[in-house]
Amino acid sequence: MIEWKEQKERVILVGVSLGDTQDTELSLEELEELVDTAGAVTVGRVIQNRESQHAATYVGKGKVQEILELAAQTEADGIVCDDELTPVQMKNLEDVLGLKIMDRTLVILDIFAARASTSEGKLQVELAQLKYRQARLAGLGREMSRLGGGIGTRGPGEKKLETDRRRMRARIAQLGREIREVQRHREVTRTARKRSDMRVAAIVGYTNAGKSTLLNTLTGAHVLEEDKLFATLDPTTRCLELPGGQKLLLTDTVGFIRKLPHHLIEAFKSTLEEAKYADYILHVVDAAAPEMELRMHVVYETLKELGVRDKKILTLFNKSDLREGGEILRDFQADRTLSVSARTGQGLEELKAELEKMLRGEKVYLEHTYPYSEAGLLALIRREGELLEESYRPEGIRVRAFVPRALLGRLEAR
Repeated sequence: MIEWKEQKERVILVGVSLGDTQDTELSLEELEELVDTAGAVTVGRVIQNRESQHAATYVGKGKVQEILELAAQTEADGIVCDDELTPVQMKNLEDVLGLKIMDRTLVILDIFAARASTSEGKLQVELAQLKYRQARLAGLGREMSRLGGGIGTRGPGEKKLETDRRRMRARIAQLGREIREVQRHREVTRTARKRSDMRVAAIVGYTNAGKSTLLNTLTGAHVLEEDKLFATLDPTTRCLELPGGQKLLLTDTVGFIRKLPHHLIEAFKSTLEEAKYADYILHVVDAAAPEMELRMHVVYETLKELGVRDKKILTLFNKSDLREGGEILRDFQADRTLSVSARTGQGLEELKAELEKMLRGEKVYLEHTYPYSEAGLLALIRREGELLEESYRPEGIRVRAFVPRALLGRLEAR
């Protein structure tokens, strides 16, 4: 009986430290997780301390030789560099090493391509991949310089490289049109939410912080949960009904990561902008991660790049049950912080109480008696506000509630 075994690619991770070697080592640990998620196995690491990246080969000549020797010892198939390589660096390394050359951006794009499940996600990933490849067409091999002609392909004397560029530009333009159409649908949905006065909280955070687990535990959304980077890409929105009867829409967003490729931010802008148009931000932090502070910084920098400002932020230090040490966790950019565990449910009742308080803070208190002929207004109060008490008296229905400020004039005029 023949057993078929899938052979994983063996890669060496390569990083350049521009001052903080420990930070580079942490970055390579994360890169190893990315490589594992993409389906390869790490067989070695190489770090070089330099003032700047080598313009031609990313690392210096001596390190290139060291990589060559390590690749021979470990039977590596390729290398993965921790920064986005220029086309020149990629070509030169391939010429010298004779191995497959990849960078962090390419690995992340591969993961996104494998994980995208909706048509919107697939469009966004393809656009990001094409923009990445477009900048790297030049010098990809001798086959790019063949000449020829044909109807609908190349004109007389047009190079294959020029044909590929032309086709790529056309496909990028088409994808841009399709994504803009999806974006218009998103804007229609957002407008409908605003009309219903339903508040939205965007769940943001570093990848693998537990955002999807939180959404599932709170709303029973059944979103995929995996202890892997970028387990879910496509945003999911679910309604959370709070103990007091108020409702809040929770939207899960794609996870952030350090050195998030610019092509991805551009392509996923319509998805990531869920945070921009949300009323509140739920910032989920992996409290057990050794580089927690750095990850929080990456999230805030990415939010700033997306134009997310002046939002009420509630930071949730998730996985607090796994954290060692009893020091107080702080986030000075948040309006409130809580320690929770989405897996065990620890702190989630306190979270719901805090969300109720946030929603109530936007409403005004109403105490009024309505004649029985206007009992239908109670349905409006239940739907749009928070009904605290209703009592039936001879003169009418006595109501105590918190209601949106926009409805107060209409409800008090009765």
